[in-house]
Amino acid sequence: MQLAVKSGVFGGEVTPDRRDASQPPERVLGRVIACDGSRATILSAVSTGNWLAGDAWAIGRMVSINLGRSRIVALVYRVHAVEAAWTDTADNPIQVEVEFLGEVQESPDGATRFQNGITSYPPIGAVAHRIRAGDLALVHDLGERGGVVVGQITQDASIPAAVNIESMLSRHFALLGTTGVGKSSAVALLLRKAVSVRPRLRVLILDPHNEYSSAFPDLALTIDGDALDLPFWMFKQEELADIVFRGRPTLDDEPDILREVVAAARARYRTASAPDPARDLGASLLLKRPLDLAGGRMSGPETVPEAHDAPTPYRLKDVFKVIDEFIGLHEQRWPRVALRSLKVRLESLHADPRYRFMFGRANMYETMAPILGQIFRIPLHGRPITAFQLGGLPGEVVNAVASVLSRLAFELAMASEGAIEVLVLCEEAHRYVPADPQLGFAPTRQAIARIAKEGRKYGAYLGVVTQRPGELDPTILSQCSTIFAMRLANERDQQIIRSAISDASASTIAFLSSIGNREAIAFGEGVATTMRMRFASLAPHELPAMGGRGAPEEAPRFDPTLDDLMRRMRA
Repeated sequence: MQLAVKSGVFGGEVTPDRRDASQPPERVLGRVIACDGSRATILSAVSTGNWLAGDAWAIGRMVSINLGRSRIVALVYRVHAVEAAWTDTADNPIQVEVEFLGEVQESPDGATRFQNGITSYPPIGAVAHRIRAGDLALVHDLGERGGVVVGQITQDASIPAAVNIESMLSRHFALLGTTGVGKSSAVALLLRKAVSVRPRLRVLILDPHNEYSSAFPDLALTIDGDALDLPFWMFKQEELADIVFRGRPTLDDEPDILREVVAAARARYRTASAPDPARDLGASLLLKRPLDLAGGRMSGPETVPEAHDAPTPYRLKDVFKVIDEFIGLHEQRWPRVALRSLKVRLESLHADPRYRFMFGRANMYETMAPILGQIFRIPLHGRPITAFQLGGLPGEVVNAVASVLSRLAFELAMASEGAIEVLVLCEEAHRYVPADPQLGFAPTRQAIARIAKEGRKYGAYLGVVTQRPGELDPTILSQCSTIFAMRLANERDQQIIRSAISDASASTIAFLSSIGNREAIAFGEGVATTMRMRFASLAPHELPAMGGRGAPEEAPRFDPTLDDLMRRMRA
C-alpha cells in the first residue's frame, strides 16, 4: 500500500522512504500521531507472526521519521497495544513512544550528515520507517575525530562501534556494570586498544582481585606481593599511620610520636653522609627540643624542611633509636607507655613476612628511581601495562598502597611535562573513593580526585571500574566524560547513570537492567552519540581470570591437605 501525507510544512507530498521499487512495503512502520519537544508517538499495527512485532519496534532500536530532505532519527523506548484484547486474524493497532536523537540531512549533491538535535519537528501523519543501514552508520560515525573499533552496534552487527581513544582517555572514563556481565573483558579490550594507538601511554591497573595477570601476557608486567618493592619511606605520614594503626587500639600520643620520630630519622639520614663534629651535639639538642608540630619545623641545629613528608629515605633503626632515646630522657616529652607501644607496633610490622615489600629491601634504595622505573615501565621494554595485584597484600595496607601509587602517577606525569602519559585504572573504585566522605581513606580519595580534576593538563588519566556506581563518589564519576554502562539491576545505580547522561533523557537507559552480557550503553565525549553496543570477543589467552588463574578448565586441580592450606594462608 502506498502511503503519502499532505504537509503544509513541505508544500507537497512526503512519500515513504523507499530507496527503490524492490523494497518491501513493510519498510513503512507507521505514522506520527503526537509530538512534543523531544518525543513523538507513532501509530502502527502488527499481526500475529509479523516480523515487525519483534524487530522494528524492539525497545532500544532506532527508527527514522521522513521529512523529505531530512530524516529524524528516534529511539524506541516504549510500546503498548491500543486495545486491551489481541486478535490473531487481523492487524492489532499499537502505539510506539520514541525519543528524538538527531537528524540526518541531505545536501543537494546527495551528501548526508548527522547532527544531534533536530531543526524541524515531524508533522502529524509523517511516515515512520525502518532506519537505513547507511543512516545508522552515520549516526555512530566519529567523522574527522576517528576512532578504534571495540565492538558492534547491537541493532546491526555489520556496523562497528567506534571509540575515540584521545577523548576517552584525556577526559577520563568509567565502566559500570554488575558482576558477571563482562566488565573485566571489556576493560582488557579497551586497554589493548588504548596502548596500541598511544605509544607514550603507561597503564597502572589497581587490581584487587588479581584478574589481569593473565589478560596481557604480551603487554604487561605483573607485580604481586613477592615482586613488589615499595619502601616504607615512600609513604607519606598519613599513609604510614594508616598502616601502623588501622584496626588496632591506639594510645592518644602514638600518631604524634610517629610523626616526630620519622622526621628525626629523616634528618639523621640526610646528615649521616656529611661528617659534622657538631652533629652529635645537634642530635642531643634535637631530643631535648623536639618538633614544634604546629609549625612543622624543628628547633635546634637539625631542622626539618617544610616538606618534611617528602619521600626521602630514612632507616628504621634510626626510628627505633630515637624512640629509645625518648624513653631514656629524664624529662619526659611523651609517656613511656606510648613510646613502648609504638616501638612494639613497628617491630611487629618489620618482622611480619607479609610486609616484606615495605621493610625487606627498603634501605637498598637511595632514591625512588628504580621503583618508579619498575612500576611505571620506564623504559617500556614493550610492556606498557603494569598489573598491580593488590589482592595478595594485607588488607590493612591496600588503601595506603593505592594512595601512594595514585599520587606517584600524578607526580610522574606532571614532572615529565606530558612526555610520559599515565592511566590509572581503578578496579572496584567504590572502595577507594566511596560516596560517603566518612568512609574510605582520605589520602587515597585526594590522590584519585587530583588525577580526575587536574590530571588532563599533565597527561595523567583515570579509568574507573565499579559494579556499584551508587556507592562511588559522584564527584569522581562526574569527571568521567565517557561512560560505558553495562547491565545494572539496582535502581539507585541506574539513577546515577540516568543523571549522568547529558545528551538524552532517562528513556535511553530504561532497558539498562535487561541488556545482555558484553552489551553496554556508551555515551559521552569518546563516542559520536549515545549508542547501544556489544563489545568484541577476546581470544581465550587475553581474557582476565579471577585470582590470575586461566580458564576454569585450565586451572590446576589438586586436593589440598590442611597443612597445604595453612602454608598458603601464611604466605
